[in-house]
Amino acid sequence: MSEKIRSYWGWGWEQALPDDKAKEVLAALISMSFKGLTLTHKPYPNIESVTLAPSQIHAPAQLEDIASSSIYDRASHTYGKSYLDIFKGFHGDFSNAPDLVVFPSNSDDIKAIYQWAQDCNIALVPYGGGTSVVQGTECYRGADRECTSEGYAGWVSLDMKKMDRVLEIDQTSKAALIQGGATGPVLQEQLAEHGLTLRHYPQSFEFSTLGGWVATRAGGHFATLYTHIDDLVESVTMLTPNSEIKTRRLPGSGAGPSPDRFCIGSEGSMGIITEAWIKVQTPPQFRSSLSARFKDYNQAVDAVRAISQAGLYPSNCRLLDGNEALLNGISMNGESIFLLAFESSDHDTTAWMERGVEIVSEFGGQLGRGPQYKNAGDRANREDESGSWRESFFAAPYRQSALVSMGMMADTFETAITWDKFHALHETVISRVQATMNELCGQGLISCRFTHVYPDGPAPYYTFIAPAIEGKEIENWQAIKKIAGDTLYEFGATITHHHAVGRMHKPWYKKQSPDAFSSVLKASKKQLDPKWILNPGVLIDAD
Repeated sequence: MSEKIRSYWGWGWEQALPDDKAKEVLAALISMSFKGLTLTHKPYPNIESVTLAPSQIHAPAQLEDIASSSIYDRASHTYGKSYLDIFKGFHGDFSNAPDLVVFPSNSDDIKAIYQWAQDCNIALVPYGGGTSVVQGTECYRGADRECTSEGYAGWVSLDMKKMDRVLEIDQTSKAALIQGGATGPVLQEQLAEHGLTLRHYPQSFEFSTLGGWVATRAGGHFATLYTHIDDLVESVTMLTPNSEIKTRRLPGSGAGPSPDRFCIGSEGSMGIITEAWIKVQTPPQFRSSLSARFKDYNQAVDAVRAISQAGLYPSNCRLLDGNEALLNGISMNGESIFLLAFESSDHDTTAWMERGVEIVSEFGGQLGRGPQYKNAGDRANREDESGSWRESFFAAPYRQSALVSMGMMADTFETAITWDKFHALHETVISRVQATMNELCGQGLISCRFTHVYPDGPAPYYTFIAPAIEGKEIENWQAIKKIAGDTLYEFGATITHHHAVGRMHKPWYKKQSPDAFSSVLKASKKQLDPKWILNPGVLIDAD
């Protein structure tokens, strides 16, 4: 069996990208929502077609063994995985490719890389799994861009994949010390040897890393309560060009501003997350789940709000509007689909689910298959809407890459807002984005799902798909993203709930952050990274 290879331009494994037959099925699904659509069906590119400019820098002798200038390594580390990134990669535009990729094995390697970069004025961009959708893993060369590498001798991608070990287990406190480069499957395999698990499953789980989750405040498995990696961090170690920040391991602390919180969300602009103590648990033994259908979307939203405020804290509490259900092949009649689940490693969850059923029924929801109750060892039933959704959830990024090859624009944006403002925001976002797609692309489709919910508000996640007009693909994409970002800011929503800031969201992040806080952040950057070599252009503007 051939070894799996990561796609240098698209999502995930090359072998898992939709083949011609799968693209035909996808085309049929998309055509249901578009009139007179002509798809291109261009073949996927290959690495042999990629041409890169020669590297401007060379690794010193002490780093030669951990540095690479191969075309594959440079190309695959050029971009993240937003529509813009995938479109450029598909069309062979790697003009911003790093000069080198380095693969440190330990903190001493990172310190040596820091010293070299500071001495030679080289920009360093930390790289975990390369799944950023906010342009968080690249460095621009063009002088016409806001975050430019002009003035640097070149830029280097610092890949953490060799630092991927679970270093220590605390069975008493249920915590593990894990290196920053461990991907979801790698750390799960190591934790399983100790009868433990980390219940944090972002959509990028297979490829993203613990350090990336911490650095970007990633959202994960739980739809309520433990929604972000923040909620699972006990302590972090962040290595900066100037020093090491190692926070005290505690279950909680009220001692002033939190150093953990400073490191969490720093997005590689202050330092690199080398390891972290993370709360883990024994695998859940009891699970319950249901799916329900709502003809009225507003009633479905009210049901979700009632459940989120009932103190039930479900592990899954996701609402898919009619278009989202259609795109995922779950429902074709415009009904909204609600997925609810509870899990526990200690006790049966029947009572919590029964109360959930009561609330769903009170707001007019019609139960699908369920509720279903499963104990450890039971095979999961993947025939209901919940199972279909899980399958579609992890396949969605692959479909985006396929759509780019078919001449379609497909991307997302997400936010969080209080319940009292949600309906006004939602109606305006749908209206404005739809109108912009109609004007620029002739037609389009926008859908919404709740990824996480809180007692005081939801985290809606929007997907938009439209024909990509040849020659205007990037221009039109930027216009749609701008109208979305401007609308989120106008209604008091955040520019991102869990996708991070990167370079893409920085204009709105700057507006929603108090000026005094921005000044403190910049002062911290100057203290920890005095030569300004780390991830220039992310979070903070250079002087």
